[in-house]
Amino acid sequence: MVAPGFLQNPDVRRWLNGVEPAWTVLEFDSFNALHDEPSASNPAIRLEHNLTATEISASAVTANAVLLLRRAAETGGLKLTATGNLSRAVVDEMCGSIECPNYDKDELFRYQKVVNEPDFLPLHFVRILVQAAKLLRTYRGKLIPTPLGRRMLAAEQHGPLQAVLFHVAFWHLNLAYFDRYALDSWPLTQVGVILWSLSASAHDWLPRETLTRLCTSPVIDVLEWEWDLGSSAMEARILRPLLWFGLLESRTEPRSAAELVERRLYRKAPLFDRFLKFDVQVEGSDIRH
Repeated sequence: MVAPGFLQNPDVRRWLNGVEPAWTVLEFDSFNALHDEPSASNPAIRLEHNLTATEISASAVTANAVLLLRRAAETGGLKLTATGNLSRAVVDEMCGSIECPNYDKDELFRYQKVVNEPDFLPLHFVRILVQAAKLLRTYRGKLIPTPLGRRMLAAEQHGPLQAVLFHVAFWHLNLAYFDRYALDSWPLTQVGVILWSLSASAHDWLPRETLTRLCTSPVIDVLEWEWDLGSSAMEARILRPLLWFGLLESRTEPRSAAELVERRLYRKAPLFDRFLKFDVQVEGSDIRH
C-alpha cells in the first residue's frame, strides 16, 4: 500500500471521513510514474489518438476548438483587444455557437448586458487552451491559425486534436487560473493519479466530496480550511474540465431542506476508458491495469 503512514494522520482520517483513497492500492513505482505526464518513455498513462469524430462527439472542448479554428481561418483572423482577449464582436458571435454541458448561457446574459471574453468561461477556456497548444497565434492584432492548426482543420483530425488539447490542458496549462482558489496548483500536480483513481472508482454516480477523497492526496491548506475548499477545487480544476472533454457525465440530485444548492453527481462517460489507457501495477496482483 502506498503511504500507509499518511492514512494514520488524525487530520487526514478526519478529512477522509471513512473513505479509503483508490490510489493506495497502487505499487510505489506505478504511483510515482503516474505523477509524470504521458510520453513515449512513460507508458503508465496513455492518451488514445486514434478515435473517430463520432467517438469523441461528446467532447465540447474539441467541438468548440474546431469552431474557433474554422472561424479564424475563414475570416482571416479573429480580432483581439489590447489585453489579448477576443473582441466583443467576436465574443458575441461565438456565444451563439459555442456550447458546454452544465453551463447556462441564458443566466450569463440575464445578469450581464455586455459580455467580454473572460465572462464567458467556455470560450475563454478554449481560446487560451488552443493558443497554448500552438494551434492559433497572434498576428497584427488578430488570432490566426498556425500551420499545425490548419493541418488539423484540413484533415478533420478530431481524435488527435482531442489528445493534444487534453495533454496541454492537464499537464501544461494552469487550470487554477480559471477559479483563483487559494490552493496554488493543488490537485493538478496529482492529475495522473487522479485520472487512474477515477478510472477505478467512478463507475457509479458520486458527489464531488467523495471523488475528492477517493482520488486525491490532501495538503495542509485542504485539511485546515474551514469549509471544504478541496472539493471545490477538485470540481473546478478536474471534474469540470473532464466533463467538458466528454470523459465524465453529471446530473443533479434534488436538494434537501438543509442544503442551499442542488448536489451534483459525476460518473465516467463511455469515452473515459476509450481515451485513457493505463499500464500500472496494483499491490498483491500480477495483473496490470
